[in-house]
Amino acid sequence: MLEDARRMEKKWLEAVAAASGLEALETLRVEALGKKGEISGLMKGLGALTPDERKSAGAALNQLKDSVAAAIEARKAQLGEAAIDARLQRETLDMTLPVGTGPQGRLHPISQTIDEIIAIFGEMGFKVAEGPDIEEDFYNFTALNIPPDHPARQMHDTFYLGASGSGRPTNPAALGAEESADRKFGKAATPTDLEGRKLLRTHTSPVQIRYMKSHKPPMRIIAPGRTYRCDSDMTHTPMFHQVEGLVIDEKTHMGHLKGCLTEFCRAFFGVSDLPLRFRPSFFPFTEPSAEVDIGCSRKGGELKLGNYGDWLEILGCGMVHPKVLELGGVDPARYQGFAFGMGIERIAMLKYGIPDLRTFFDGDARWLSHYGFQPLDVPSLVGAAR
Repeated sequence: MLEDARRMEKKWLEAVAAASGLEALETLRVEALGKKGEISGLMKGLGALTPDERKSAGAALNQLKDSVAAAIEARKAQLGEAAIDARLQRETLDMTLPVGTGPQGRLHPISQTIDEIIAIFGEMGFKVAEGPDIEEDFYNFTALNIPPDHPARQMHDTFYLGASGSGRPTNPAALGAEESADRKFGKAATPTDLEGRKLLRTHTSPVQIRYMKSHKPPMRIIAPGRTYRCDSDMTHTPMFHQVEGLVIDEKTHMGHLKGCLTEFCRAFFGVSDLPLRFRPSFFPFTEPSAEVDIGCSRKGGELKLGNYGDWLEILGCGMVHPKVLELGGVDPARYQGFAFGMGIERIAMLKYGIPDLRTFFDGDARWLSHYGFQPLDVPSLVGAAR
C-alpha cells in the first residue's frame, strides 16, 4: 500500500504540473479527489484491512490526498495569474496615465437651473409644456389681451419674420437709416401691417394659450424655453430663457399664487425664511397683477438674499384675465387661475453669482468649467444647490 501511494503521488503531481489550463486542472481534481476518483476509491477500501494495516495505509493515503490537493491549489493560483497577465496584454491598459487630464463635460448653468425649476414645481404637481419658437401673432399677442398699439407689437421690440415668408427676421438694425427711422416711429409698418405675421416669440406665454386650447381644466403647467426680443446690452440679450406657469381650476385664488411662489423662491434660493413682497402692477393678460420682490441686502456692494430690509424684483404674476381664458377656450364664468413668469438667466445669476448676462452665450470653455455642473448632479428639493 505504501509503495502504491508513492507511485500514485508521483503520477498525480506530474499530471497537475503539466495541466495547461484551469479546465484541465479541474478535470484532474475530479479524477483524483472526486467522490468516484482514484484516491477516494482507495480511501473507501480501508475498511477491508486489519487494524494495523488500516493505520499505516490510512496515514499514507491521507498524506497522498493532502499532497495532491496542495499541488492542485498551487497550480490553480499559478494558472490564474497567467490568465490575468494574458488579459492585461490583450487589453493594453496603461495604468500610468494620470487622473483627470482629459476633457470633462459640464452642464451649462441654464440647463441646471431649468432642471432645478422643474424639480421644485414638479413636487407641486406641475407638468412641463412646450411650444414652437416661431409663433403666430394670435398666440403671442392677441390671445394674451395685448392690444394692437402695444409697444411689444412694434418691430423695434419684436423679431417679425419676413412678409414674403422667407423666414428671415426683420428688425431696424437690418434696415436703411431712413426706413429704420420710419419704422421706429411707426410710419413704415403699422400694427395692422404686422398683424398675422409670424414672429420669434417674445415670451413663453403662447404655450399657455396652446395648452388651454388643447386640454380641459383643471391644469397646472410650467413652460420653460427660449424667447427673443430686440435688446442687447449688459442686462439684455436678443435670445434668452423664460419659465412661465399657469394654474386653472374652479377654486384657485390669489392666496394660492402667493403660497406657490413663496415656496418656490425659498426652495430655489435655499433660504427658508426668504421674505417676498407682492406689489400691485399691470399686465394685459392678468388682473389683478403683481410684481414680486425678494428680500436682500446690498451693503458693501455685495448682494445677499434674505431678510435684510432691502428688496429686489425677480418676477411678475397675477390672476389670469377673463378675456385670456375666453380666448384660450376656457369658460371664465366657471374657471379661474393664476399665471407667473420669470427670466431663467436672472435667477441663475442671483443664485450662482454670475455678474454678466452676456457670458451665458459666449461659448467660453473656461467660464463653463467654472460655473458648469457635473452631469450627474441631478437637482432635487434636498439637493438643488451646488
